Amino acid sequence: MITHRVRAHASREDLPREAQLAWKLAETAADPVPVERDVAEMIGNRVIDNAAVAAASLARGPVAAARAQAQAHPYSPGAAVFGLPAAFRSSPEWAAWANGVAVRELDFHDTFLAADYSHPGDNIPPVLAVAQHRGLDGRALVRGIAAAYEVQVDLVRGICLHEHRIDHIAHLGPSAAAGIGALLGLPVDVVYQAIGQALHTTTATRQSRKGAISSWKAFAPAFAGKAAIEAVDRAMRGEGAPSPIYEGEDGVVARLLSGPGAVYEVPLPGRGEPKRAILDTYTKEHSAEYQSQALIDLARRMAPRVDLAKVREVVIHTSHHTHYVIGTGAQDPQKTDPDASRETLDHSIMYIFAVALEDRAWHHERSYTPERAHRASTVDLWRKVRTVEDPEWTARYHDPDPAKRAFGGRVDIVLDDGTVVTDELAVADAHPAGARPFGREQYVAKFRTLAESVIADAEQDRFLDLASRIGALDANGVRALHLAAPAGALVAPTAKGLF
Repeated sequence: MITHRVRAHASREDLPREAQLAWKLAETAADPVPVERDVAEMIGNRVIDNAAVAAASLARGPVAAARAQAQAHPYSPGAAVFGLPAAFRSSPEWAAWANGVAVRELDFHDTFLAADYSHPGDNIPPVLAVAQHRGLDGRALVRGIAAAYEVQVDLVRGICLHEHRIDHIAHLGPSAAAGIGALLGLPVDVVYQAIGQALHTTTATRQSRKGAISSWKAFAPAFAGKAAIEAVDRAMRGEGAPSPIYEGEDGVVARLLSGPGAVYEVPLPGRGEPKRAILDTYTKEHSAEYQSQALIDLARRMAPRVDLAKVREVVIHTSHHTHYVIGTGAQDPQKTDPDASRETLDHSIMYIFAVALEDRAWHHERSYTPERAHRASTVDLWRKVRTVEDPEWTARYHDPDPAKRAFGGRVDIVLDDGTVVTDELAVADAHPAGARPFGREQYVAKFRTLAESVIADAEQDRFLDLASRIGALDANGVRALHLAAPAGALVAPTAKGLF
């Protein structure tokens, strides 16, 4: 890996494009290094994972709305839309939009946490949509997905957006553009322009994940994927981007991040080095924000030792990010409100820990119902939970050694008589370093569970067969990477829009 130092430059310095981060990202994407076998296998796993969570969300309102928008934009050859018949094809940017919302709606797919946050699986819908539209094979598809994961993960390693309340899709727009560029085999200068445009159009504030969180939490990554496709299209037509997009006097570093004096270090593979970043990412066993995964497992483990009727207080000692994003450090009253949206409850570790402690389980639907959130015993326990930042857990969160990095915490459950029940867990059971790490068998099991009663068994079998050999698929196989729901199974949106 080569570490690239990124800082703001005055316009008079005339920073050459070859020295700019966007160019370095484009070079990484365009490098034709072969995709290694274990990387291709993991790409297959994540395609299965995305399809699983998309299937489980097909009947939800935001997904129905996005699907209806895609239906209003039919196109040939186009790309498939999750849930719709295979014969229907939408314009690729709208297919990416609809599929991206379906994938993100339940907040149940893969994650990478470092200096910032990310769900790298959000790259798959736009890259796959373009592959289907252009009639490309599985080898090109895995090359594009591997490049997208590499760029997003490396940006997340080096540049913290959250510190400045910039939403993490600002790393996703460039990574999706880079992945599409790699998929298409575009030259570096075209990918460079697409990355710049995608970044410029996907910088937004984190209010989408703050306070009363709405359905836009699911739409925002889909918007980044759609914007990336449109950016690539314009760049292929010879249209340029703001430059230098990161380092300019009024660029991202100087005006949106740490300012003109800041220096960021972004690691990227050198020319000829394989793109293996996907192997550093991890998926979710539970449908909740990733930093709650280990704490859900810990709640299940602690529950048999606790009389919940005698709990006085629950204190979660955890990292800076967990405390301030999903804990009481966020100072969001909505995180303790039984009338809060599902999206808000998904970002409340106080709610999540209370429910997991009571139920000794977590479910992507039952754990979020209004009836569940209003249960008197839950509300009482929920409001006894608080988080505190622990410097040790913050340091472990940022440990440069992946084997030592931790996203969990220590929990002290204080009972009425003063007894304290204490336990801790560093990583979720499903994490690669956890008690039950996910492999192909677990990804397939998750898919079967979430697709059950939504997608017919034969359709599930057909999809799994294709995804399991994704790198060897021909163009027809790539176009068939799709899940169709049974006739009449999909709900229509409750309201009409412009289209």
